[in-house]
Amino acid sequence: MATSPTGSITAPVRGGYGELAREIRGRGLLRPRTGYYVLVALLDLAALAAVVSGLVLLHDTWWAVLLAPVFAVVSTQIAFFSHDAAHRQITHDNRTVAVLCLIAGNLLNGLSFGWWLSKHNAHHAHPNDLDTDPDVAAGALVWASRQAGARRGVAAWLTRHQAGLFFPMLTLEALNLRVSSVRAVLAPGLRYRRTEGLLLVVHALLYVTLLVSTLTWAQALVFLLVHQALFGVYLGCSFAPSHKGMPELTAEQAADPLLRQVLTSRNVRGGRALDVALGGLNLQIEHHLFPSMPRPNLRRARPVVRRHCQDRGIAYSEASLLGSYAIGLRHLHEVGAGLRRS
Repeated sequence: MATSPTGSITAPVRGGYGELAREIRGRGLLRPRTGYYVLVALLDLAALAAVVSGLVLLHDTWWAVLLAPVFAVVSTQIAFFSHDAAHRQITHDNRTVAVLCLIAGNLLNGLSFGWWLSKHNAHHAHPNDLDTDPDVAAGALVWASRQAGARRGVAAWLTRHQAGLFFPMLTLEALNLRVSSVRAVLAPGLRYRRTEGLLLVVHALLYVTLLVSTLTWAQALVFLLVHQALFGVYLGCSFAPSHKGMPELTAEQAADPLLRQVLTSRNVRGGRALDVALGGLNLQIEHHLFPSMPRPNLRRARPVVRRHCQDRGIAYSEASLLGSYAIGLRHLHEVGAGLRRS
């Protein structure tokens, strides 16, 4: 089956998801990896404790600000753990999943688990669908020319320059996530709304107390800005390579469960160190096909999925890390082209 240079299929095909799922399940790759995640949790908590201890030991010195980038890495790794827990990669027990996500998401990172899960599930259901995927909804950035056409004023200026502004704007992503979390908790609809709200307040109190008790006000402010900015950049750089610049699907392609996930996703080439750095999100094709597959099993599933796609002439997109950013930035630049000409 022929494929276009953009990775979209030039004629409708059947993806054979059921056949692939049976092989993956038969290899045991969908079983939870509780032991692996216990180790990950212990390492994350040890790293968090090390940062807190470092702030105490470096009390009221500017050297302590050097721990802010380390804290950003720890925060992001905890977010990866929460992501995997929400996808039921650690356990299938609903109560345990909720407890893990409330602790890792709300308490340790100050982000609403319930709000994020609803948004993320919508993304997984229809990736890169401009009408239903919240991750490509028009906001500060837009992802398609038909979104850009309606922009005016400051929004139009942002769209014209969004490729160059992409990484600087990521410094505000953590703030954006926190504002969205608070808004979600204040509105009805979340299952654990009161618990989530309480844990967000506790997180904020603990965070502020830690900074003001170990740093001067000036140092605390700089630490907060650096930590939150790099937290946002790290999160954004982990999620951005996966879908940005991938094609929109025809209605027939979008109706097929395998094509819907494979054609809109991109893997990032690299080894196990990259798996750790990006929380397994570099293997986005396998993750989207099987969201409950534990992170360490994604690399084992990759050759199976790739062979399945090759046998059916289905485009299986991969790029280097820098190459994936280049593709995404070129796409953002092209989306704003019409406004630059006007």
